Amino acid sequence: MESQKEKTIEELKEKKGYICDMDGVIYHGDILLPGVKEFVDWLMSNKKEFLFLTNASERSPLELRQKLERMGLDIPEENFYTSALATAKFLSNQSPGCTAYILGAPGLQNALYNVGIMQNDIDPDYVVVGETRTYTYDSILRATTHVMKGARLIGTNPDITGPSEDGIIPACKALIAPIELATGRQAYYVGKPNPLMMRTGLRMLGVHSDEAVMIGDRMDTDIIAGIETGIDTVLVLSGVTQRKDIKKFPYRPKYILRSVGNIADYNDPPRIAI
Repeated sequence: MESQKEKTIEELKEKKGYICDMDGVIYHGDILLPGVKEFVDWLMSNKKEFLFLTNASERSPLELRQKLERMGLDIPEENFYTSALATAKFLSNQSPGCTAYILGAPGLQNALYNVGIMQNDIDPDYVVVGETRTYTYDSILRATTHVMKGARLIGTNPDITGPSEDGIIPACKALIAPIELATGRQAYYVGKPNPLMMRTGLRMLGVHSDEAVMIGDRMDTDIIAGIETGIDTVLVLSGVTQRKDIKKFPYRPKYILRSVGNIADYNDPPRIAI
């Protein structure tokens, strides 16, 4: 007789659409995680709709495609969506033709430029902050001054930390915190768990929420994003969240796996929370 565990994993495999986080799920920095190639092969061979949806704002979909290509994965550019693109879409809808002081990497700068939002270091309508390796005290001072003069503060995502090949590193919310503290203004965060980004992901996949699943390594962004959007959730333990961390939250993922490779029966049997 088929066990409850087997029934549950088969339900997961029957989903039509898969929204999948990247950092901590697909890779750490420039290192592809075990089982990922098998997972991607499974998605493609079973003709699943899938989208790599990331809160990271540094790279464009083309750059993400090229990054994974260097790791041995051939995934079309249209299968990627970033918080930089979501932020650009949000601002272009809110205030077409606005200007922004941008504290972020080229992926964010180009996303804003492509929807007509120009960089403005004098009197911007918005201060937009994303992850960047050129973060300086001078840029914090400029951003703080603009916000104090009336510019609205936007964060590409609310992640405090992120995984890398060298361990945990600061992410967007950690970088924007000094500006919030100095100005007394709270940023509006566009990325997960904001439903705006999740609904866009579902539209891109062309599936209903009942037919989709959200896969991520963070309880506070990925899992809550799926729950609040009405999507089944999979927590993988390959990123920032450990099993002992789950009890700190008042909600639970539907599935708990060691890695996305478990969906493709890679290496060891999946661990499932029912």
